[in-house]
Amino acid sequence: MLTVDVTRTQGSFQIECAFSSAAAGITALFGPSGSGKTSVINMVAGLTVPDGGKIMIHGRPVVDISAGVVLPMERRRIGYVFQDGRLFPHLTVMGNLRYGMGLTPAAERSIPLDAVIELLGIRHLLDRRPAKLSGGEKQRVAIGRALLTSPHLLLMDEPLAALDSNRKDEVLPFIARLPREFDIPILYVTHSMDEILRLADLLVLMEQGRSAAVGTVEDLLNRPDLRHLTGRHEPGAVLQGTVVAHEERYTLSRLMTRAGPLLVPRLDLAEGTAVRVRVLARDVSLAAERPIGLSVQNVYRGTISSLVDAEGPYVDVHLDCQGAPMMSRVTRRAVAELGIEQGRTVYAMVKGVSIARGAVGERP
Repeated sequence: MLTVDVTRTQGSFQIECAFSSAAAGITALFGPSGSGKTSVINMVAGLTVPDGGKIMIHGRPVVDISAGVVLPMERRRIGYVFQDGRLFPHLTVMGNLRYGMGLTPAAERSIPLDAVIELLGIRHLLDRRPAKLSGGEKQRVAIGRALLTSPHLLLMDEPLAALDSNRKDEVLPFIARLPREFDIPILYVTHSMDEILRLADLLVLMEQGRSAAVGTVEDLLNRPDLRHLTGRHEPGAVLQGTVVAHEERYTLSRLMTRAGPLLVPRLDLAEGTAVRVRVLARDVSLAAERPIGLSVQNVYRGTISSLVDAEGPYVDVHLDCQGAPMMSRVTRRAVAELGIEQGRTVYAMVKGVSIARGAVGERP
């Protein structure tokens, strides 16, 4: 378990952050550049010291300002993965991994070398030097080196920020498996909503140095009052579902959600896999009556729960579709012409082709 409740003044910038995470899982700090994400993770790592408060890892205080406790970073048993990997160029992949192991006495090591090599799929890379690795391969090795210190907590500061989308897709599944395979909590910093959707168990929204909201991904991303933090320009709702079938003839996957079945482009996930799906408001159209003769096959009956003014000519219409949230961004003219108002029943239409692969994540 990780508990953070700290304050720190950096010039004119004030950090006030508090949250508590489970014993294993990924806690994500999300916010724009300058919101205080890296400042918080650096206090946890021991790179900077808070002015007040506590930081506890598995019930052990590593910082307690009122009690005069500030453990140096080498005594905190923390692994740190940076944006650029920071591998030793003169060492092979195996040499980098063994360096990580060497930072922890043999009697205190809890994560086996072979288990890390197999999980990260890097056995064929062991004799290579970093210059011969792709960006995704370097990050997998950096993760392995951090894991082999047998840390009580793993910190990851935007580890995928320097990678292109293909390399991100290569590394994300490995990160998602870490908490389950090694029973380790991870504090993960990102400004990518796709990474949040596919990785996070707990979400901490940062705003101007403060932890503005803490909760599950589904709860926070579905709250209208947090829209300015979770995606003012790309609002949407998150649905929970399960992969129930693959339609190979049409290269589609069928998900079952509380709103009803959802057809999306073919997913590389087994039937029975629990997922969450982010459906953007701009990809949801509304009809006053049940539509017929459409190419859109994802149609849901819902009740309008609220209307929220957006920028320009738009209104965000929040729906309750059999207990599942949905959001549609329409024009004020459409609101007037369709008679859209709170409490009215309408039909929401979602084009399956609008659900990008990054919008579907395996539920932790």
